[in-house]
Amino acid sequence: MRFGAVPVCEAEGAILAHATMAGEKRLRKAHRLTAQDVRLLEEAGVREVIAAVLAPDDLDEDAAAARIAAALRVATVEARAPATGRVNLHAAEAGLFRVDKHTVDAVNRIDPAITLATLEPFAAVEAGQMVATVKIIPFAVPENLVAQVETACAAGEAFSVQPFVPRRIGLVQTVLPGVKPSVLDKTARITEARLARSASRVTVEVRPPHEEEGVARAIADQARDSDMVLVFGASAVCDEDDVIPAAIRRAGGKVSRVGMPVDPGNLLVIGSLDGKPVLGAPGCARSPKPNGFDWVLDRLMAGLEVTHEEVGAMGVGGLLVEIPTRPQPREVAPKRTSPKVWAVLLAAGRSRRMGIGNKLMAEFDGKPLVRRVAEQVTGGGAAGVVVVLGHEAERISAALSGLTVKEVQNPHFRSGLASSLKAGIRALPPSAAGALVVLGDMPEVTAEDFNRLLAAFSKAGGEAIVRATHGGKRGNPVILPRTLFAEVERLEGDTGARQIVESAPLEVVDVELGPAASLDVDTPEALHAAGGTLKTESSKSG
Repeated sequence: MRFGAVPVCEAEGAILAHATMAGEKRLRKAHRLTAQDVRLLEEAGVREVIAAVLAPDDLDEDAAAARIAAALRVATVEARAPATGRVNLHAAEAGLFRVDKHTVDAVNRIDPAITLATLEPFAAVEAGQMVATVKIIPFAVPENLVAQVETACAAGEAFSVQPFVPRRIGLVQTVLPGVKPSVLDKTARITEARLARSASRVTVEVRPPHEEEGVARAIADQARDSDMVLVFGASAVCDEDDVIPAAIRRAGGKVSRVGMPVDPGNLLVIGSLDGKPVLGAPGCARSPKPNGFDWVLDRLMAGLEVTHEEVGAMGVGGLLVEIPTRPQPREVAPKRTSPKVWAVLLAAGRSRRMGIGNKLMAEFDGKPLVRRVAEQVTGGGAAGVVVVLGHEAERISAALSGLTVKEVQNPHFRSGLASSLKAGIRALPPSAAGALVVLGDMPEVTAEDFNRLLAAFSKAGGEAIVRATHGGKRGNPVILPRTLFAEVERLEGDTGARQIVESAPLEVVDVELGPAASLDVDTPEALHAAGGTLKTESSKSG
């Protein structure tokens, strides 16, 4: 493949490296130029383009990615259609992700142009969740490199999803004087929620006194009618002969391990009775936050054996996020301040679907839509607000008069939404921990809604994507943490933040806002239904 400046007269069949205007026609990045495209470019006075010219033995990015995805030996994983040199692979069922590091490393060593990225080993995944992605970096790669990848993939299964098997769980919670029933009730609810990912459920719960004989009877009774027994002790295990491990042995079972090198989760007890797992849960399992208990529980739910040696090998990576409610935390955490989030209000669009007139100047209760949205944003708790202007910038700026906002011009607004998002992100100060991306045509999102989104971002430590939803379906606005700002620079054309949200390896926190999250006014019909009125310049003068 040859990449660089190509004379337009020689560019038929070449792949554009950047979006280019050919008169009134916009040619997108990665578009393969046709004879008609070349003619339009020449008529527009364009003499050369930056493009990739494929050699006879090259495979274009989509074909290469598709072949590599097809070569991967994977189980219970489905590949999606290729796009922009990428094939995403998703779990066909809920289960535990297993990966052969040797095979993945072998693929990635062949050439930097070919990449394969996966989730971490033994991650619990939902049906439909992305578990891996194949990405071709340039527009094409030599066919012989793809053939080498196919050979590497033939050596063994690259990754798989081991499906969860629903199980009946017997729950034992021991009791000491002073233990509040509300604590036990909450533990039961959290345990049910933890089991839900494997479609398992608690069938019976008992609450015996925290003493060996009574706990042994409870374990034996539960093991007869359940597939697994979970035991929560009123007092933490401090020895292999403490109440819970001793009770497992007294019931006729075996204890394979007391303690694990994962924190939180150190005080886990692993045993069995009549071939059924019996787990003594550590105190941290009363919290929904991930801990060592989840690592063992998920493996068992997927039908995998958890040996003494395997648990002993969990120390690398076993230092997990601290649980704030833990009675004795590892260290007293310094007081954290809420992350500063700046809002980016996108108000540069041309309202092409509206027809005549600028929808952002439509009046709602006598006020321009863009001002209505800006007032809610400025009252919503963000550290500051950047408004991106483009089409009819002077009119939009006048409508925002008196508001405390920073205005930024986007000279490339005609190229699509991505350029405005880039302009807004670039204008944020270094102190911005995140960007609250707000569309200028959403009349019903309130200051209270913005505050709820910001609170969710703060609660997640400023490290998660926060997304507004309506009825569980994705909507707007969305908060992007600073770690994703570089990804914005990769966007092209009319692409917004959705692509980043769906592909980023970060937690996505959904905040239900109701209909406001999905109501925008792209068309005259939508504007009228939302209560807006658009007066064009001609109607005003008449």
